[in-house]
Amino acid sequence: MNKALLACLLLIPQLALSSPLPKQLAVPGGIVNIELGSVATPAPEVFFQKKRVLVLESDNKWFAVVGIPLNSKVGQHSITIQSNKQKTQSNFEVGAKDYPAQYITLKNKRMVNPNPDDVKRISSERPAINKALNTWTEQPINDLAFGLPVKGRLSSPFGLKRFFNNQPKNPHSGLDIAAPTGTAIAAPAPGVVINTGSYYYNGNTVFLDHGQGLVTGYFHMSKITVQVGQLVETGTKLGEIGETGRVTGPHLHWNVYLNKTKVDPALFVPELMQPETAQ
Repeated sequence: MNKALLACLLLIPQLALSSPLPKQLAVPGGIVNIELGSVATPAPEVFFQKKRVLVLESDNKWFAVVGIPLNSKVGQHSITIQSNKQKTQSNFEVGAKDYPAQYITLKNKRMVNPNPDDVKRISSERPAINKALNTWTEQPINDLAFGLPVKGRLSSPFGLKRFFNNQPKNPHSGLDIAAPTGTAIAAPAPGVVINTGSYYYNGNTVFLDHGQGLVTGYFHMSKITVQVGQLVETGTKLGEIGETGRVTGPHLHWNVYLNKTKVDPALFVPELMQPETAQ
C-alpha cells in the first residue's frame, strides 16, 4: 500500500475520536473530566461541594465536567454520584498552580474603594447576577469546544493575582481580549440570553446559558445587541467591545462558569491550548 495513503487512513480514527470535552487541568480554577460509566445506563446526577455538575457523553461513556474553585486546597477532593437512588464517590487530586501577579493603576479611585452609594448599588446588583449564575437547565450538551468570542489581543489571562492601585483584590476571574471599541462580540457556542444589564464593576454585560450550569459572561461592552430570552447560535452578535465598568481601556472580559465556579475560559478553546493543559 502507498505509504502516504496508509498515513491518511491511520489519521481517520484519530479524527473520529476527537473529544467534546474541555482540556483537563486539575488545579484551582481548572477542570477535571471524570469518567462515570457506559452510556448504556442513564446519565447519573453528580455533585461537587453540593453543587450540581455538568454530565455529557464522550466515546460512549458519561463524563462529569467539574469546575474547580480558585480557592480550592491542593490535595484530594471528591464528587458524589447519584444513580438509581444509590450514592457513590469518586476522588480526584488537585495540584498547585502559582498564578502571576498583575498591578493595575486606576484613575477612578471609586473603582478601587467605592463610596457608600456605590456600595449600595453593588449590593443591589448582586441578586440579578446571582440569579443568572445559579441557572440550571436540563439539556444534553454534545460539545464543549468554544470559539473565541472576539478577535483581538489576549491582554490578561485567567487567575492573575490582582492589585489595583497597590491594593490586593480578587483574582482575575476571566480572560481579557483587547480590541478597538465597536469590535463585534460573538457567541462562542449556542445558548440562551439569561441576563443583560449595566453593572458597577462589569459595565454593560450579557450572560448566556449553555445548559447544565455552564454559563458564560461578557463584560465592559459599549453596546448590547441581544435581549433576555433570545436564542443564539455560534457566531450570533452579542454586542460590541467597550470600556464600561472597571477598565483601563477597551476590551472584553470573558467569564466561564461551571457548577457555579469561575474557570479558565482558555480550557474550552482548542486554539488556545498550551502544553500544560494537556490531559
